[in-house]
Amino acid sequence: MSVAPARTGRGQHPERSQPMHTILLSAGFGLVTASILALAGVGMSLQFSVTNFVNFAYGDYATMGAYLALFAVHKHLPIVGAAAVSGLAMALLSLLIYRVVFRSFVRQRSRNVTLLIVSVGVSLALQGTISAIWGSGFQTYQLNVQSPLHIGPFQLTLQQILIIAIAALALAGVHALLRYTIIGKTMRAMSDNKDLAEVSGINTTRVTDLTWLLSGLLVGIAGVVLAINTSSFTPLLGTQFLFLVFAGVILGGIGRIYGAMLGALIIGMSTEIASPYVGAAYADAAAFVIMILILLIRPSGIFAAKGKA
Repeated sequence: MSVAPARTGRGQHPERSQPMHTILLSAGFGLVTASILALAGVGMSLQFSVTNFVNFAYGDYATMGAYLALFAVHKHLPIVGAAAVSGLAMALLSLLIYRVVFRSFVRQRSRNVTLLIVSVGVSLALQGTISAIWGSGFQTYQLNVQSPLHIGPFQLTLQQILIIAIAALALAGVHALLRYTIIGKTMRAMSDNKDLAEVSGINTTRVTDLTWLLSGLLVGIAGVVLAINTSSFTPLLGTQFLFLVFAGVILGGIGRIYGAMLGALIIGMSTEIASPYVGAAYADAAAFVIMILILLIRPSGIFAAKGKA
């Protein structure tokens, strides 16, 4: 899917006769796409690191975040405030879904295929809920149209710069949490060996709850900035975006936080740089080709030799 906005995104590069200029412009859009992917990818990696299963409803968490922000915007909240409200709401919803739906399966050590089917059911339920409340048509935040700013070789709107800034701050916060706090250290210990962490006296239930809260916060914000960047959105917004998130997470190494950040950068850049040459419809395919080629060399991902955190 196209992540860049309609005015300046994929397929909108008139400078085709200037290859280097086109590449540099596309790299700017790639930074925006990578920022959104990194927010969602880090949250997914956090979930996987403590529960050891891939949540296929995760894309719909992002969609729900976008629609909750839409509700806040309709209540005359500025978009930044709406994103904050959406992130907090999705943190609570993520924890609620885990406790009500997933936790019993995780505690019973159910097979991954069982959890996958359950997460697909959650995905369909969220899509149905969104469609029932907001309808299945296109929605928009109706933000002011902005002219691109020239920042070196890049042309980015203030909204795109804001997306990069929000992602940078959020990811820096995740880094600080994991490296410099007791909670972060217990998360890392649990991601390395859950059984050993529990024997060592770590409250794994509390750590798991905090992880789902944090991942919900990140994906809620990711859904809002994704909706901003695509200009308009439908209940299928996150479902389409999920495959790019998967690509970044797999490329970096499943369950590895910093790998998800690097994977997001590679996928974001490759899709946007490929777009003016192969077309928006095939740009995502180019990203998956790159992912496959790298995984042929390092099957476990770029961070295969590192710890999960």
